[in-house]
Amino acid sequence: MSVFEFSGRKIGADYPPLVLVEVGINHEGDVDKALQLVDAAVAAGAEVVKFQCHITDKEMVPTDMTPGEISTEKLWDIIKRCELTEAEERRVQTYCAEKGVVYLSTPFSREAADRLNDMGVPAFKIGSGECNNLPLLDHIARLGKPVILSTGMNDLSSVKRSVSVLHGRVPYALMHCTSMYPTPYDKVRLGAISQLMQEFPGVPLGLSDHSMHIWTCLGAVALGACILEKHFTISRDWPGPDTGISIEPVELKDLIDGSRAIWQARGGAKTVL
Repeated sequence: MSVFEFSGRKIGADYPPLVLVEVGINHEGDVDKALQLVDAAVAAGAEVVKFQCHITDKEMVPTDMTPGEISTEKLWDIIKRCELTEAEERRVQTYCAEKGVVYLSTPFSREAADRLNDMGVPAFKIGSGECNNLPLLDHIARLGKPVILSTGMNDLSSVKRSVSVLHGRVPYALMHCTSMYPTPYDKVRLGAISQLMQEFPGVPLGLSDHSMHIWTCLGAVALGACILEKHFTISRDWPGPDTGISIEPVELKDLIDGSRAIWQARGGAKTVL
């Protein structure tokens, strides 16, 4: 497996798994709440805290659609309410730097990608919903930074098309994902990690997980995953679009510690020590 790197953090089989702490929009557009979430993630041992960069009128048209699995509120209203301004995003980014963690964010439009690039983010995390948005992938590849690409709702043929846009242009890693909230355990399909390894040899692989708790992420490490992504909140009792499927600080610490233990334990052979 090749080594994937950003902000000096090497990611691959020879390195402990990287946990992407996905705050996303669980701050509900409140920058002070976003900073609280950074503090909680840092206290649990996070290396990278990830947000979402939404410029609503650049990424969607007004819609009455609702994400029925997680909310009855209109999708447009959720995203608009949870936007941070560029000034607020820069404030969060600066705060992350002060706390010693890497700030990442997912763009959902070319304008958002350009904003993040101007902010100097070290890499881009692309959500599953944009995996087959080839014009956006091309735009991001032109910016020349490493890309972590989630592949939910895409079969192998679709993933191959997306990879073809990135390959040879930027370093990239792939994340298996099931886009169900929450994902039942029998729909997680950890076997897809091994399948992706066969189809994309040498590419660092991970799991972006929407199932409850941390169990499937730990299982993914045993299968070779070197990046793990989970939604994060201080409390599942908090309001927020994704808080119901998010892990809390104690679970995040267990995920970080447990994934490193399993990484150390995997491999080897049946010999006498």
